[in-house]
Amino acid sequence: MLSTSSIASPSIVSFSAGRLRKVAAAALLGTTILTGSVGLPANAFAAPQAISHELPGSFADLVERVTPAVVNVSTVQGSADSEQPRGMPGMPEFPPGSPFEEFFKQFQEQQRGARPKQQEKQQAQGSGFIVDAAGYVVTNNHVIDGAEEITVTTHDGAKLDAKLVGRDPKTDLALLKVEAGKPLPYLEFGDSDTARVGDWVIAIGNPFGLGGTVTSGIVSARGRDIQAGPYDDFLQLDASINRGNSGGPTFDVQGRVIGINTAIFSPNGGSVGIGFAIPSNLAKGVIAQLRETGTVSRGWLGVQIQQVTPEIAESLGLTQPKGALVADVTADSPAAKSKVQAGDVILSLDGRPVDTIKDLTRMVADSKTGSDVTLEVLRRGKRQNISVRLDQMPDQPKVAAATPAPESGATASHTVLGMQLSKLSEQSRRKYGLTEGIEGVLVVGTDESLGEVNLRPGDVITEVGSEPVAAPDQIAAKIKEAKEAGRGAVLLRVSRQGTEQFVAVSIKKA
Repeated sequence: MLSTSSIASPSIVSFSAGRLRKVAAAALLGTTILTGSVGLPANAFAAPQAISHELPGSFADLVERVTPAVVNVSTVQGSADSEQPRGMPGMPEFPPGSPFEEFFKQFQEQQRGARPKQQEKQQAQGSGFIVDAAGYVVTNNHVIDGAEEITVTTHDGAKLDAKLVGRDPKTDLALLKVEAGKPLPYLEFGDSDTARVGDWVIAIGNPFGLGGTVTSGIVSARGRDIQAGPYDDFLQLDASINRGNSGGPTFDVQGRVIGINTAIFSPNGGSVGIGFAIPSNLAKGVIAQLRETGTVSRGWLGVQIQQVTPEIAESLGLTQPKGALVADVTADSPAAKSKVQAGDVILSLDGRPVDTIKDLTRMVADSKTGSDVTLEVLRRGKRQNISVRLDQMPDQPKVAAATPAPESGATASHTVLGMQLSKLSEQSRRKYGLTEGIEGVLVVGTDESLGEVNLRPGDVITEVGSEPVAAPDQIAAKIKEAKEAGRGAVLLRVSRQGTEQFVAVSIKKA
């Protein structure tokens, strides 16, 4: 079970993997790092000294230096009406269905009269840390989600009312502001990209409401995708992180924040040594935008992309399965206006390599709305650069969809590479729920010789090797051309219920 690491009273706040997907983590990189706008006395935080990566004798000096800037965050998350207790002192209780139950129930209600209902307030606790001497505090969004009151308790025990500056559910980050009447100790973000698997880390937080608790461990893995959203890039830690640690910092051995604890994997509700932290480099830009405007604006390209698999790479003549393959382009989007085409493989953005589709997603989200970026794409075997002006990401992008009708009857077909193919007809369009705008060759079945290729009845092959097709013999001819050219696979563009994707089919045995 994946669960966020905050705690609540009287019950523990715990989310399943499905709930975590709504808390999705997104990344905005390369913006201003918060280092504090108000200075502190020179001796408040001495410059960190280089510490050996060998096993340290103690973390005590480091912990003593950073702990004053770590806080507890408690919230009142709303109130609910509840009836008075069912019974009254000195009155008997009767089981449901008893002939005396209704009589005594009426009597008790008369005795209670117009006594007001109790107000039960849900409380939750988490962690946070100060990033500016003026009182800006970073925590997780799920720690303060739905809160009516937020209280920050500092290391010296001071309880301060907190104001919500802004929050970003997609990255599960929130920024608070407290007024302390004096400069507060604060922490700086480090460079999470320099953290290596095996490096020492220290986590400080408020597990189970116990207050400032320190745990240590190592970075167990990088770039973890826990299916929380399209921007997942978590650091996995083996330092003990429990419910209540949410929003707390993870430090490197120089005392810089390289992660924000946000989730744990736990089959029993406690730490089993698998925790997840949002890398600082993914959080810096989000926090900067929240501080400036209270909201987060993300760049939008307007393409549907899929990963370049080894089979797709072979069909396109790529030496490595890297890049983001454009399966479809949203109408009137920045990509459409810049003539990005389905079938393009995006290899880099502004010179930064795109190895996976998540790389492209993060880079675009990192870019400011209205900014111009340069995409390097592979189109029909040739590399070219395309300039795109990004727009603001729509809140709810529309996705076309069609519901296929149930399969029935037989369709005359031709078999090519294990694919049973047929021309489109009015009858087949009605049968599979295809719109008039779809043109291509219909897949009516597959056999074992096709292997585990992702094709199924109702799919429409619209292109083979970036060339449109309208009949099974055209597909056979394109496959023959690819084999004669020495290709080991051929790339098909497929429309499935209104969604475009590419499928690579091996032709080595054709």
